[in-house]
Amino acid sequence: MLLLLLLLLLPLLLLVLLLLLPKFTLPEEHVSLPTRVVWIINLQHFLAWKVVSWAAAWQQQRLDQSTLHGDESQQQALAWCLQKSREPRCSPQEATDMNAFRNHLPLTNPSQAAEEENEAHLLPPTSNQYSGEASLQATLLGLIALNKAHPEALAPGGIMCVTPISPWPSTLFWPGIFLTWARAPKITDPKIQLLATLRCPELRALEARTAVELLDTFSDLEVMGEELAEMIATGSLFRPFPSRAAELREALKQGSQGLALRLWPKLQVVVTLDAGGQAEAVAALGALWCRGLAFFSPAYAASGGVIGLNFWPEKHQGLYLLHPGPPFIELLPIKEGTQEETAPTLLLSEAQRGKEYELVLTDHISLTRCRLGDVVQVVSTYNQCPVVRFMYRLDQTLSVRGEITNEKIFSEALAQAVRLWPGAKLLDHLCVESSILDSAEGSAPHYEVFLELRGLRNLSERNREKLDHCLQEASPYYKSLRFRGSVGPAKVHLVGPGAFQALRAAMASCPSSSYPPSMPRVLRHRHLAQVLQRRVVS
Repeated sequence: MLLLLLLLLLPLLLLVLLLLLPKFTLPEEHVSLPTRVVWIINLQHFLAWKVVSWAAAWQQQRLDQSTLHGDESQQQALAWCLQKSREPRCSPQEATDMNAFRNHLPLTNPSQAAEEENEAHLLPPTSNQYSGEASLQATLLGLIALNKAHPEALAPGGIMCVTPISPWPSTLFWPGIFLTWARAPKITDPKIQLLATLRCPELRALEARTAVELLDTFSDLEVMGEELAEMIATGSLFRPFPSRAAELREALKQGSQGLALRLWPKLQVVVTLDAGGQAEAVAALGALWCRGLAFFSPAYAASGGVIGLNFWPEKHQGLYLLHPGPPFIELLPIKEGTQEETAPTLLLSEAQRGKEYELVLTDHISLTRCRLGDVVQVVSTYNQCPVVRFMYRLDQTLSVRGEITNEKIFSEALAQAVRLWPGAKLLDHLCVESSILDSAEGSAPHYEVFLELRGLRNLSERNREKLDHCLQEASPYYKSLRFRGSVGPAKVHLVGPGAFQALRAAMASCPSSSYPPSMPRVLRHRHLAQVLQRRVVS
């Protein structure tokens, strides 16, 4: 009994000891520290990791139990959402009857709900963190998985976030201060955060909230490189560090490819939060600035919170365990690229391997059965819950004559076209239906495609036409519409550097936008499309 009591109290004792120790951080410069200071820093890190490991083991047990009894866990999650709801629409007792629940709460289209002026229920959280046990488990178990795959990444002073907001869904408070964020003070200015990160040559893991934001950060670095180097050399905001400024200037001279490893030679992994529309940014980072580095996302975030957990950093395909706890998740079967409108939703335990489903989410804030539009494919199971790969988003579909050109079809066609453009690297893209910009007057309706490329300053008309040819190969129905002249050829526009950053800034201030963290690939609002239209260079 005494031994059991000691085991239960040990994590608390470790945490108390951690808090009693004086706070130190490793300096950016290569300077010798007193032995006592180094010893305290290492002890702080050791104690913090012990606390995190204990908490992760506890959460792993809870996750195993909840996934082992998936149906029961989902019933409890639904009951919790009903009890906590600000707008009760059915009694908690009815949560045990799925048919009654579905009758009381019909499915809601996310795009329609998000565009209502007075509705903010479906918007992602405005803070940098998500709430709930799923977020905590994603953070704790993600750190354990990251440490197994990259043991040196979480060494003292080895990890830092290059954006003001962390990719980890939940805050670890005191253990986190000493473990992963010890070197990053609470900085809200992205420029100062980038400056602080550049001063740390020993980084082994680089964090950013999303891959899209990291893409913007590296673009900013190339533009402001000399200014930042001068600030580092002269000690603006921090102590002078002239040798590091020289390293920054030399690294920038050699171009974009492999820049991250030149700046941080010991860098091993990039950590970002996955959400809709991030895959293209990950590919661009991997081909240019972060070439040779591994990528890891601890979770998949959508409107309403964290819905997928990732414990497999060694797998590069982005696999996520759908969590059975709050928010409440249902699966709507997909057939031949469209939703089965009459099909009932399924619980997680009813998912079949190899099948595709649209996610339906119910949270306690709005108590709305929201069809997220995110389509997943089941690849395996973890106890009773599916492990999925996110495929595409149904609300990112193009249609000017009744055709369905979904995000997956268009992205694959665009990737094929880019491979046909010698030397081109795709950084970003967005599509607009011609009716949004009134650009189809006197011609057939068509797609307007805005691209940011590296390696090409201009595209010939012949090369631009290759995208339309690839679209026809990818979609037989689109090809038939093009053959009949019902749909015009896709028009390709190249935008200058900074165009997509300006668009993201405009979207972040738009109440109905899902960005951040989700990045749209089809724009429905004219004022947002015009942000890119004004920055077309070719």
